[in-house]
Amino acid sequence: MGKIVKFGEDVENYSIPVLNEREIRAAAGILFLLMLISILMVIFKGDFTLLKYAVTIFLTDMVVRVFVNPKFAPTLIIGRLIVRDQTPEYVGAPQKKFAWIIGFVLAVTMYVLLVLVNSYSPITGLICLICLIFLFFESAFGICLGCKFYPLFYKGKVQYCPGEVCEVNDRHEIQKTSVAQLLIVLAFAGWIVLSVFLFKDFYAEKPTNLFGLEAPAKAE
Repeated sequence: MGKIVKFGEDVENYSIPVLNEREIRAAAGILFLLMLISILMVIFKGDFTLLKYAVTIFLTDMVVRVFVNPKFAPTLIIGRLIVRDQTPEYVGAPQKKFAWIIGFVLAVTMYVLLVLVNSYSPITGLICLICLIFLFFESAFGICLGCKFYPLFYKGKVQYCPGEVCEVNDRHEIQKTSVAQLLIVLAFAGWIVLSVFLFKDFYAEKPTNLFGLEAPAKAE
């Protein structure tokens, strides 16, 4: 039973149980896509059905991760299959468990309010936004926002963070950002804003069919 109910895996040369960050990011990407499509269905069609299924899937996955074993969580298994040819990047399990407990609490709240009570409110909207932000940062940048709160509740040094951000290291030269690069980003943002004002009418025009093919007229 101890081998089944466990958080993290024992890997040689690591003093605490660890997890593979690569499969975690893959799983976060899967959940992000599912949640995003579900929320867009609500925004554009007013249909909550897919979101209810997505919340159920999210909650089930978090229950397995936190209370059974991440090794058996469905999205992490899929993530493992996707990145199986990549070299593992080991991260400490304790801070990940703390982050996933946050995810579990958010998922339970959403499940109660949206599925059981069958209601929506600014609370459910805010939780959806928080979940999207957490999943996006994890999948796109490898940044575990939930892990940032771990040191506030647990004493001791956090070990084995993604990208070794726990360690006090000077940035490599290739990681440093110059003033010129920051100005380029600001200029890019300014160009986007300017484009909205200059080309809004032009971009709003409906495209024509390049090959002149028209959909068949509906019979009356």
